[in-house]
Amino acid sequence: MHKTCIIIAGPTAVGKTSLAIQLASALNTQIISADSRQCYKELNIAVAKPSMQELAQVHHYFINSHSIDQHVSAADFEVYALDSIETIFQKSDVAVMVGGTGLYIKAFCEGLDTIPPIAEHVRQQISDDYRLHGITWLQEKLKNEDPDYYVQGEMLNPQRMMRALEVKRSAGQSITSYQRRTKKDRSFRMLKIGLELPRPLLYERINTRVDDMMKAGLEDEAKDLLKYKDLNALQTVGYKEMFRFFDGELSREEATSLLKQNTRHYAKRQLTWFKKDEEIHWVNAQAPSILETIQYLLQVR
Repeated sequence: MHKTCIIIAGPTAVGKTSLAIQLASALNTQIISADSRQCYKELNIAVAKPSMQELAQVHHYFINSHSIDQHVSAADFEVYALDSIETIFQKSDVAVMVGGTGLYIKAFCEGLDTIPPIAEHVRQQISDDYRLHGITWLQEKLKNEDPDYYVQGEMLNPQRMMRALEVKRSAGQSITSYQRRTKKDRSFRMLKIGLELPRPLLYERINTRVDDMMKAGLEDEAKDLLKYKDLNALQTVGYKEMFRFFDGELSREEATSLLKQNTRHYAKRQLTWFKKDEEIHWVNAQAPSILETIQYLLQVR
């Protein structure tokens, strides 16, 4: 049998974690997380990290593997995930990858071009300026300094935008010029499964999840991380809204409402990214026979 990686992708709150654990348990294998925030051991509630009980059911790679003071990129994930899958394949013919960070999954499946290293002072200056001036400043700088990315890139995603500006200022050319035109060969097959739900139901799940996060102590978690709020790892939905609450910009209710809104927007961006991938088999996340469907696809490929 060919070695195969089953990739479970889709928007936040659609049910990826539960399905991945069921699938890995049924196939007696392990999971590689493809989430750019769950790798940080200090982050828990806001990043919807699997519970201790779930982590005990199936071994996960790239969860609690790094600290928030470490810079982790898609290229770092590519190396980490390829090494991890080789370890899994020593004991099993199948591995499971699950997550919603599209760029990380793309790096794993197709590889990335090597981008010259970014000077730390350049990264820090851009990060400082963004915190001071906001997304409008980023949009204006990219429009003037990297018009190619301004036209083609994700102009509502601050992390991607800062990365593009870093590359432009460090390497002197647009990050778009490093886009790989030929995929790297992998020694294993890939089966990509996309989970989806009707938009109203997905948004209802997101709103419920945020309420559950608040009940679970998100406010206290964010308060404990307040002194690290300038780190890149904390520039993410869930913490940014709480930090604005602590700074007096928002009431607790306004921060919660904004968190729901920003999470819905994030889910929409995730869907837009994954829908561009024609290799993904889309299934309804509530389909009763979803495990059987995946195992059937695994056999017929």
